[in-house]
Amino acid sequence: MPFIMLTVLIDMVSVGLIIPVLPTLVGSFTGSQADQAFWYGVVVFAFGIANFFGSPVLGALSDAYGRRPILLLGFCGLGLNFFATGLATALWMLITVRLVGGAMQANAAVANAYVADITPPEERAKRFGMLGAMFGVGFIIGPVMGGLLGAISIQLPFFAAGGLAMINWLYGYFVLPESLPVERRRPFHWKQATPLKSMRALASLSGVGRLVAVVALSGLAQFVMFTSWVLYTTFKFGWGPRENGWSLAAVGVMSLIVQGFMLGRLLKRFSTRRLAVAGLLSSSVAYVLWGAATQGWMMYAVIFLNALGFTITAAFQSIISSAADHHSQGQTLGAVNSLNSLMAVVAPLCGAPLLATVSRLPRGDWRIGAPFYFCAALQATSLFMAYFHFRGERRYALVSGPPELRK
Repeated sequence: MPFIMLTVLIDMVSVGLIIPVLPTLVGSFTGSQADQAFWYGVVVFAFGIANFFGSPVLGALSDAYGRRPILLLGFCGLGLNFFATGLATALWMLITVRLVGGAMQANAAVANAYVADITPPEERAKRFGMLGAMFGVGFIIGPVMGGLLGAISIQLPFFAAGGLAMINWLYGYFVLPESLPVERRRPFHWKQATPLKSMRALASLSGVGRLVAVVALSGLAQFVMFTSWVLYTTFKFGWGPRENGWSLAAVGVMSLIVQGFMLGRLLKRFSTRRLAVAGLLSSSVAYVLWGAATQGWMMYAVIFLNALGFTITAAFQSIISSAADHHSQGQTLGAVNSLNSLMAVVAPLCGAPLLATVSRLPRGDWRIGAPFYFCAALQATSLFMAYFHFRGERRYALVSGPPELRK
């Protein structure tokens, strides 16, 4: 577990480095805030669509050939992607680079499959939470470093991120052990690795069903938030890369506190299903409050109040991973990653037009929060779907279970 945690930490620091500066880099090639919002959406879309098709293929390949070689491929692709982004001199170059990078990168899905390989089902929510804590640490360090380096040169964070990705490749090559023994591997088939086939298989897992739509809507809300965050705070509060870096670091701090220290205790008191519902409720309220914020400090206050919102990913990953057999963890979690990538594709199509519409409003106007109100509606819908899905599961268990449970 320490090996894969360090791998994920370095990976997330490198990703976090570019978040505060990518919109600014896109803006250096455009002439207005509306154009910046549109083309930033296109750049994010390019990565997401390539990742949508690539993730299930890479996940299935990890089931066939092991987790380690696919992680090494992802680190290499990520490093080349960052270096090429920093060297880009035109928008078409940025878009091309993000397409290639998205197709080669499924590190999160393969890392989750790695954890599933070495963890019994009853411990997976806690272990996924530990990985989530590493995401949090990466989001503490990465965005702050990105904001500080971006204040020196807008290209510098991309070169730093590329260097970290290559360090991760070296660490993976010389240190990271393989988690999937040969006897638990299965042959690779192209037909099974297509996104639609993988998601059909995901939806057919016992106890999952409607949760696919819940994960999709919740993921869409999260991606709209992340793709809108930097431009939203810029339009509403006049923040720059440094302020956005610190705000994203605050997200990382809460992710570390909740998933690294609180999640184990919460799981002793509540089931993963109850925790998932509570997290969806907390996030629905948080999105409304972020959109309505009139002062920059309020963004930080909502981040810390939304503690339960940081349990959602670990809870749902545990439920879905436990429903899959040990031969198909890579493909199953690759399908979840592909679903999230599809939402990452859709997110800029939703968020960018909303941001472009409100970009001309005066600073501080409550209507600039339109992307976050949209997120709140998505999350509320996923909350109701999850509640009724789990309620239906419980009714079925009571009806079909032993006579003493039916009383």
